[in-house]
Amino acid sequence: MRESFLSRRTVRRLRQLLICTAGSIKIKLVLCCCIAFTVIALLSRASGFTGWTNRSVALERLSIPRKGYAIVMNTWKRYDLLKQSISHYSSCPGLESIHIVWSEPSPPSSSLKKFLNHIVQSNSGHERQVELKFDINKEDSLNNRFKEIKDLMTDAVFSIDDDVIFSCSSVEFAFNVWRSAPDTMVGFLPRIHWVDQSKGNNDYYIYGGWWSVWWTGAYSMVLSKAAFFHKKYFSLYTNDMSTSVREYVTKNRNCEDIAMSFLVANASGAPPIWVKGNIYEIGSTGISSMGGHSERRTQCVNRFVAEFGRMPLIPTTVKVVDTRNVWFW
Repeated sequence: MRESFLSRRTVRRLRQLLICTAGSIKIKLVLCCCIAFTVIALLSRASGFTGWTNRSVALERLSIPRKGYAIVMNTWKRYDLLKQSISHYSSCPGLESIHIVWSEPSPPSSSLKKFLNHIVQSNSGHERQVELKFDINKEDSLNNRFKEIKDLMTDAVFSIDDDVIFSCSSVEFAFNVWRSAPDTMVGFLPRIHWVDQSKGNNDYYIYGGWWSVWWTGAYSMVLSKAAFFHKKYFSLYTNDMSTSVREYVTKNRNCEDIAMSFLVANASGAPPIWVKGNIYEIGSTGISSMGGHSERRTQCVNRFVAEFGRMPLIPTTVKVVDTRNVWFW
């Protein structure tokens, strides 16, 4: 009887032990499965990410290298500023060529050419060679900065004055923005127009400078003294735009940038794009520093509206910011 009891007791303990062991085995199996699935998932994600990267690199290697941009720089008897600007911009990585718009009575001196070529060659490095050219004009006109350039190899043009400096990183960022919308103007200096309500109609406009943009948060132009646009607009400006507009610019020595803004907006049907960038003005003797500047610009806007037969400028509030360089956005 005792042996029978002991047997039953032993069997019961063995059964409990087996149950506990089976439970622990199940737990271990579950844990092992979880670990295995986790490792597999991580490996698959890692291989997928690696494969995506390799495919991207392969596509980049197989794709045709995209061309950079050309700088078209307007200058007038400010050789120190010209040297400083060329020295800075020739180090920008996306730059392919520099065209200096020369409208002075005398051609550039050989010493100036030699100095600027030396600067460009020194900054270009071994991997690329930036081309430097002087586009000589017989007539002194602000329209010269938009003359068609026959041997321009890039689609993108960065129009710039010799007295303003933007960092290469800002220029490269603006270039990338332009590539997303190559039919419009992309620039750093916004301006605005609005209807003059005091005239009692919607046919008279006022030109607004930087403070008007700052106050309203809107703009309808970006100045061509620091802007990207497609080279095709040189041809349109030179060959297709109204001759009276170009004559007005030459006579008044003003508003060529407004004329280009009208031309691009009229052709593209799109507003310009303002890119945030810090400007360093290394000269202060430009036309904008003269008295009555805004009034003359207002006259230009209304004259061009009459020439175009409508107001093509489109206001917008979009501002593009490189978030890599700001803490809050």
